[in-house]
Amino acid sequence: MLTRLYQWTLAKAAHAHAERWLFAISFMESSFFPIPPHPLLGLMCLARPERALRYGLICTIASVLGGLLGYGIGHFVYEAVGQQILSALGLSAKFPVAACYLRDNAALIILAKGATPIPFKLITITAGFIGLSLFTFLWASILSRAFQFMLVGFLFWKFGRPIKAFIEKYLALLSALFLVLVVGGFIAASMLSGGNSRSDKCSQATLSSLR
Repeated sequence: MLTRLYQWTLAKAAHAHAERWLFAISFMESSFFPIPPHPLLGLMCLARPERALRYGLICTIASVLGGLLGYGIGHFVYEAVGQQILSALGLSAKFPVAACYLRDNAALIILAKGATPIPFKLITITAGFIGLSLFTFLWASILSRAFQFMLVGFLFWKFGRPIKAFIEKYLALLSALFLVLVVGGFIAASMLSGGNSRSDKCSQATLSSLR
């Protein structure tokens, strides 16, 4: 099923309305769609490097808007809809831990999402469930999503098709360095606030403990 969805997504790169599909997939992925827009973004940037910044911006805007949908699902209809989405995507077990960490370190975790494979939909639905400040959710989501999508767009726009090999080889390293900075800030903040007892509690969080 996932393989078919992945191939279906990639096929949209050659569609007459590829930009609309890029927007739609970026939007849906932030709340319920299992396939991320990155492979489609890469193919479209490879075909039209001069439009790469535009494609990155489309992904960023659509993903943040889709994140607001995920936030709404978590905030208003978690039990009716959100639980089913997370269960279908195999994310139910991670939800209590994510909710616990987000309550204390929301901005850092959302920013770190830009450099990790944590599904953004898990973050958006969880943020809505815990009632995270919408302002915090928005600015952190914009930075996190822009880091992922605009960086790819900028590299293709600046260097053209030859940058593909560089991105495949070094983008993971750049993301890891970004994550080190984020985690370093998290550790420093934790030390200043008196230790990591909350983190220990979060690692064992359950749904009942969030109520």
